[in-house]
This record gives sequence, structure tokens and C-alpha cells, in this order.
Amino acid sequence: MRWLIDGYNVIRRDALLASRELESLQAGREALLRLLGPAAQRTGDQFVVVFDGAGIGRVSGERPGAVRALFSRPGETADQVLARLAARAGAGTAVVSSDRAVRQAAVRAGAIAVAAEEFVSRLTRGSPGMDEVDKDEEEEEPLPPQKGNPRRAKKRERNAQRALARLDPGRRRPGSGVSGCGH
Repeated sequence: MRWLIDGYNVIRRDALLASRELESLQAGREALLRLLGPAAQRTGDQFVVVFDGAGIGRVSGERPGAVRALFSRPGETADQVLARLAARAGAGTAVVSSDRAVRQAAVRAGAIAVAAEEFVSRLTRGSPGMDEVDKDEEEEEPLPPQKGNPRRAKKRERNAQRALARLDPGRRRPGSGVSGCGH
């Protein structure tokens, strides 16, 4: 799976990462990239972290289990880069941001939208935080009544939870398990 991550949005939604960013922007970026490394190695997923501003980031290549940093060009925002990358990648991609416009662009592109808070919570603790409220979601217009089983989560929410489950520390990378006849 490919993860497209709104770098500064994620950093500013987590107290520990935000405290590192107070030291310097570089320290905040490095803390996020270090946090992603073990998840990339464990899952074999590719993580692309997009930051605002031209700069040179760590690049570990376009291969499974990689973490890569991209910076927007002058006159371009990280949000625009994320929307463009999501449109190219489409299904099988998760876009991590709590920015409503970025999440909507991801869904339009057929990607899975994941809230930054849930993503960091899953990376650091193994379970999503249930009591955190997304300020951007509070401002959205009410949706029409849901068809079908009212107790079942919406398809978008189920897809996001499946994507986040890949990050669980106890989960094994596909193909890394031992198979055989039990001898």
C-alpha cells in the first residue's frame, strides 16, 4: 500500500511531534520520518510525506518499505501536491490528513482518507484515539440519512480502519509468515 502523508498537518496534530517542531522545522520533519521507518519496514508499505516549501528531504527510494520526503515547489502547497499524487495513484492509496479539502480530494480520486490523529495514534499506540474530535469535520454540512444498516460504519470509515490495521505492531508483513504442514 502507498501512504501519502500531509507532513506538517500530521506533525501539528500530535503533541510529541509538535514539540519537536518547536525546536526546528527540520527536527519535526525528522521525528515524523523516524516514526514512519519501523512501520515501513514491518509492512513493506511505501510512505511519501509531503511538506510545504522547497527543500531537500530524505529519500530512500521508490521501493517497498520506503519512507520518502517530498517538498512542494515554490507557488505550490503540499495540499495541491497531495491531491495530484492521490489522483495519479487512486485506489490502493491512503491519504493521511485532517485537512478537509485534502481528504475530499483523496476520496474523489478513489483513495482512502485517514485522519492524522488516528494515523499517529495507530503508529504510536496501536489503536486509534476515540475521544479526539476533528475540528474540520465539525464544520462539514450534515449528511443525508445513511441507507442500509444504521449500526454498520460507512464504507469510507471501514476502508480507513482496514488501512490503519496494517500499521498494527503485531501484524506480520504479507508473505513473512511461516507456512507448512506443522512438522
